[in-house]
Amino acid sequence: MSATTSSITTTSGTTDPTRRLETTDTAPATSTGRGWAFAGVAAGLASIIGIAASMQIDAVYSPEADGDPDAIVARLGELVPQILVFHTATMLSVVLLLVFAAGLRRRLADQLPSRSLLPDVAAGGLGLVAVAGLLGSGLTTEFVFGVSDPDKGLVPESAVFFNHWVGTIPWLWVGAGATGVAVAISALRHGAVSRWVGWVGVVLGGLTLLLGLSPLQYMAGMTGPVWLFVTALGLGLGDRATRSRV
Repeated sequence: MSATTSSITTTSGTTDPTRRLETTDTAPATSTGRGWAFAGVAAGLASIIGIAASMQIDAVYSPEADGDPDAIVARLGELVPQILVFHTATMLSVVLLLVFAAGLRRRLADQLPSRSLLPDVAAGGLGLVAVAGLLGSGLTTEFVFGVSDPDKGLVPESAVFFNHWVGTIPWLWVGAGATGVAVAISALRHGAVSRWVGWVGVVLGGLTLLLGLSPLQYMAGMTGPVWLFVTALGLGLGDRATRSRV
């Protein structure tokens, strides 16, 4: 909002500098939808499905395989449906995360001080999760065809590596922990989003960050998608900023 002043001209034709007429120019209010938040809800659900499917791709951990590469390949051939579900759900979450990250950044930037780093940290953390999901599912096409017909030249030891890959890389959700903490600070210190959303960031986001930083880093894949789903649902359905932009 900006205010402008103009001089008042008297009936004698002279300008009286002591009299001012103040006018106010108010920029028209704009409203934004919550589609980005519901994209986050869908990303959370897809991530949960992807993580659950990844847990079922367990050939390298199967007692029947007993570390035998050929037996592991045979077991992976039986798990093609789970691999396809994992791939599709993970890639869907990757795309939806980009939308949610952009919307979350804008949402926080509208309420936080103009030079705050929190919106960029929040968006960047989700970007890390999207990259982990993209890379984590990046080998599935190659190996789905390979384990379906191993006689066409699949090296069994490479399939063993693939199983370890899908059981680790997509679980690297430490970036979501950083986002959750950034949202928590934005809510509890600046009132940028509802306080309960901030406390979700403290509990689930903080736990995700701590797990991701620890040698148990893959456990962040258990809590990160839950944080994402709850936070996005809250922002989509009931969040209201408690403080106007500074």
